[in-house]
Amino acid sequence: MKNISILGATGSVGTQALTVIRSNPDLYKVLALTAQHNADLLIEQALAFKPAMVVIGEESKYQAVQSALSGTGIVVLCGEEALCEAASLPGVDLVLTALMGSVGLRPTVAAIKAGKDIALANKETLVVAGDLINQLAKAHGVKIIPVDSEHSAIFQCLVGEDPKSVEKIYLTASGGPFRGKDRGFLQDVTKHQALKHPNWVMGAKITIDSASLMNKGLEVIEAKWLFDLEVDQIDVIVHPQSIVHSLVQFTDGSMKAQMGLPDMNLPIHYAFAYPDRIKTDFKRFNFMDYPELNFYPADLNTFRNLELAYTALRAGGNMPCIINAANEVVVKAFLEDRIGFLQMSDVIEECMSEVTFIAQPSLNNYLETDQHTRIFANQLVTK
Repeated sequence: MKNISILGATGSVGTQALTVIRSNPDLYKVLALTAQHNADLLIEQALAFKPAMVVIGEESKYQAVQSALSGTGIVVLCGEEALCEAASLPGVDLVLTALMGSVGLRPTVAAIKAGKDIALANKETLVVAGDLINQLAKAHGVKIIPVDSEHSAIFQCLVGEDPKSVEKIYLTASGGPFRGKDRGFLQDVTKHQALKHPNWVMGAKITIDSASLMNKGLEVIEAKWLFDLEVDQIDVIVHPQSIVHSLVQFTDGSMKAQMGLPDMNLPIHYAFAYPDRIKTDFKRFNFMDYPELNFYPADLNTFRNLELAYTALRAGGNMPCIINAANEVVVKAFLEDRIGFLQMSDVIEECMSEVTFIAQPSLNNYLETDQHTRIFANQLVTK
């Protein structure tokens, strides 16, 4: 029995994780659930899974959650410090960090310092502070098991392999809803078009990131820290069918790929069960349904966010933190119809040029960089 804390329980990954737990009640137990805004769903989840603690991020909704769970014995807290408490709760074996954005950094740090293994679905934590997170994980003997389908694929391909034998990895991208389109087309696309992902069902922010290829850029940065790679060892290829989730190329020229239907339940289940594999009743892949699998180079000229992510990774220091914070601001603005699709890259690039660069940042430097970048990006958006 693994005791699990789920940070971000009401989001896409969090709800699917609870489906996995519901299907395996003899293997997993929920000790903590957190949500930022969705109090109604959090209450429903808490009544169903009876965790020891729930946390609602939005203070205005605390009283409603507290009242709904009165008499259940569930401790109800609110705020950012409470997130850190849920992440480091005694008795928890594994923390699923499924929070959206850089808000996941401090709770992940708290979980690692408490010796909790991490099932990482919050890629922004490694994007913002990958070096720091790796140092902490090593110091506290904590495993970080990726939940993103692409990084889970690489992780699975490397089981039993010498990390020094890795020559290169290929992260696959579906290409999103705008694969093959040019900048002229992208100039006037709407949020409704951008939210129609062809293969995956995800939250709004990550779906927009997928459409702009920023999601793949963030995954490139995440992969560097997860697998101790150099920038030139990480490539992106477009694979519209989303069946090959990613590949590893070894020094002898051989390659390994992890394949499966595009279903987030699979990498979640793998992360929860690791190092074991547990039988599931998930739908199986049939080669006859996919007589062709196609692969194309990523278009870095049209989708500039991917190139900006590579630039940030090469710069190092707090530059990935800058790009992540700026991206969170511009995606929110795009979803609110305040800027256009192509303008998102312009704002991100200006932030990279103007926000103070720090070569060897501390945790406080990362937090301050995040805050300063958001202020500057919001000023650019409102011009």
